[in-house]
Amino acid sequence: MKLRSPGSIAGPTGGKTHLASVWRGRADAGLVEGAALTPQAVPALLESARELVVENAQLAPEEPLLHLYNGLAERSGHLLLTAAEAPARWGVALADLRSRLNALPVATLGAPDDALIRAVLVKLFADRQLSVTAELLDYLGLRIERSFAMARRVVAAIDSVSLAAHRRITIPLAQKVLEELGTAGEGEEP
Repeated sequence: MKLRSPGSIAGPTGGKTHLASVWRGRADAGLVEGAALTPQAVPALLESARELVVENAQLAPEEPLLHLYNGLAERSGHLLLTAAEAPARWGVALADLRSRLNALPVATLGAPDDALIRAVLVKLFADRQLSVTAELLDYLGLRIERSFAMARRVVAAIDSVSLAAHRRITIPLAQKVLEELGTAGEGEEP
């Protein structure tokens, strides 16, 4: 039995869920968290969807994941797994599941580069209807950890401090927020 693509998306926090949700929307796929995948859940999942995303799939118990894989393969369905690491690195004990997972195509996401982290910051500020300068984006881009999670955290904190202080979003305000978050100084000259 061979399951058709898509396969697996692996990488650090951020990006995988977004890509999986885009695929879910296009494929009208169902969703289950790996830790919530139980033997009792598998029949209902197979009944409700031919396409399925398992988020944090490395947390799924092996037997239910194997039954889900096999059930979707029998129906010519599609399974998309998201995880921090590629399935080949999960240390799967069940040989049948291990061989199936190792055969899946894997797309590995890396940490965002400067251009992407800047674009993410622009989007996060825009989502909150906040107007910021290019200089502020440059300032943040040089000082925050390259992760979607940190970008979300910094933008939320800047928004919160700005609202509480009734202040515009400026570089000094952002510097204060970064200091409070313990991220100030990265990339700064002494």
